[in-house]
Amino acid sequence: METARVLVAADKFKGSLTAVQVAERVTAGLRRVVPGVRVETLPVADGGDGTVAAAVAAGFERREARVTGPLGDPVTAAYALRGSTAVVEMAEASGLQHLPDGVFAPLTATTYGSGELLRAALEAGATTIVFGVGGSATTDGGAGMLAALGARFLDADGKPVGPGGGGLAELAEADLSGLDPRLKDVDLVLASDVDNPLTGPKGAPEVYGRQKGASEEDIAVLDAALSHYASVLGPETAALPGAGAAGGIGYGALGALGARFRPGIEVMLDVLGFAPALARATLVITGEGSLDEQTLHGKAPAGVAAAAREAGIEVVAVCGRLALSQEALSGAGIARAYALAELEPDPAVSMAQAGPLLERAAESIARDFLG
Repeated sequence: METARVLVAADKFKGSLTAVQVAERVTAGLRRVVPGVRVETLPVADGGDGTVAAAVAAGFERREARVTGPLGDPVTAAYALRGSTAVVEMAEASGLQHLPDGVFAPLTATTYGSGELLRAALEAGATTIVFGVGGSATTDGGAGMLAALGARFLDADGKPVGPGGGGLAELAEADLSGLDPRLKDVDLVLASDVDNPLTGPKGAPEVYGRQKGASEEDIAVLDAALSHYASVLGPETAALPGAGAAGGIGYGALGALGARFRPGIEVMLDVLGFAPALARATLVITGEGSLDEQTLHGKAPAGVAAAAREAGIEVVAVCGRLALSQEALSGAGIARAYALAELEPDPAVSMAQAGPLLERAAESIARDFLG
């Protein structure tokens, strides 16, 4: 019988394990049952938080920069670099993780630091930048990012408007002439797992504002302010898929920086070298913390499974909780899913003990698929 070659290509279990730790635990469990099994690990991400870590695990160099956080305080943000390709994760600079517990600033949180992080990548010589967006604390349409890169947003008195989406209500003039000239020579890829437009019922404020602390009144204010911003900067971009990603930073990147939108997992699989790793595998193990309806819409496991199915390679998944039917899993190209909740029904215990439980799940995979 041909020796099994397993590729572990899973995302993080949010709040429990990083993608790298998931790969380590799965490998340990497989080897406990089949000691000689050949395992290759390729932690993956879909453009949201964890994207830089996945790139570093795949051989990129981790770089750090001091930038402006969403509330205006300095934060340390990482990006990844290999040759002339950079992976920049907006959440590193402007993400919810930079907000103190219970503190939100839906109207004033800024993406200025994301622009500073892009500038750091430019200064490091990047000519291709994968800009992963998601997990943002902001709803400013990318205005802060553009300001950090040289744009000016002025009110009727010729003064800069205030930070965040709320300040854009006062916008009278957008001057993009000072944008960093190096941007013209960069291939900027907007990598996102959401394809929302900027405003409206499916727009950034309405769909994502509440998780950033916005009240119903704030959402109305932000939607109107972003609509006004788009009318000044260019309304046609506002309806494009991805314009509403990460509080509308997609709009700023697509409209003003000439970015092109691609589903985050597709970009990341390319960048991480998934195709050659897949060609070496006879079984793929993917997964994330929760396998649910969202998974099917551009999340990492769905992207991994789709690519593996195309190559004719069987896929199984690991997860903390499973909210998909076997029919839905099969439709996505996943033969079977192993949920930690089946081993430990208490969610708090399951999250706390995710590592050992995941090893046990991997032992079951080894018995079922590598026996």
